[in-house]
Amino acid sequence: MYHKLSTSLLAEFIGTFALIFIGAGAGALGQGGLVGVAFAHGLVIVGFAYAYGHISGTHINPAVTLGVWTAGKIDTGRALSYIVFQIAGGIVAALALSWVLGGTGTGLGVTALAHGLQVKDVTINITPAIGVVLEAILTFFLVNAVMNAGISGKASVPGGLAIGLTLTFCILMGGPLTGASLNPARSIGPAIATGNFADLWGLPPGARPGRRGGRPAVQARLRGASAQEIAPPAPVLSRLAEFFGRGGSLFPTTCTLLL
Repeated sequence: MYHKLSTSLLAEFIGTFALIFIGAGAGALGQGGLVGVAFAHGLVIVGFAYAYGHISGTHINPAVTLGVWTAGKIDTGRALSYIVFQIAGGIVAALALSWVLGGTGTGLGVTALAHGLQVKDVTINITPAIGVVLEAILTFFLVNAVMNAGISGKASVPGGLAIGLTLTFCILMGGPLTGASLNPARSIGPAIATGNFADLWGLPPGARPGRRGGRPAVQARLRGASAQEIAPPAPVLSRLAEFFGRGGSLFPTTCTLLL
């Protein structure tokens, strides 16, 4: 199923780069609304599943890699290497997106919990506990599609299409509530590029340097708020040191381990 490790790692890096550059980029621009953001992510999965599926399996998501490893479909060394290159791809993509968009004022598609979201007469506030449960459910759907439609090879429809559509419908429901990351690389990259670590929930409350940064631009645009909610970033290297020095982690990884 897999090519030699170096080729697979390059495929995982490029695929993850594309997912964050296109998906988070669509969220940062906000031109297509929630539907546009959902399909931007899903279509990247479909495209790269066919482009690189025969090379690396097109995990392009540490949560998926952990799920595949748990099922015994990938060895430990390859899994760890995949995760490193996936996160690196996400970070580089977010930095490239920042350069293309002239800075971080758009929020770069940072994922965050909903606060004060108005749905008819109801105001929705997503707590970290609710966020963990929701992301666990959505991540299960995604990993389930990967395992049963992709890796098993028994699906009656092409695996890449099923996986891409699964990510799309997960974002359509979960996007306004948690950002529907389902992917540590998807959240870590934009968080590091913007310095907004507010909802990387593996960090203790006192260690969230981006707390004052506010909600991401994608949610701001959906609510009609200003994208200037995002605080100016600190230097990238300082943010990297701060994130990894504090032992930062992301809940989708934890969610996958709980499944």
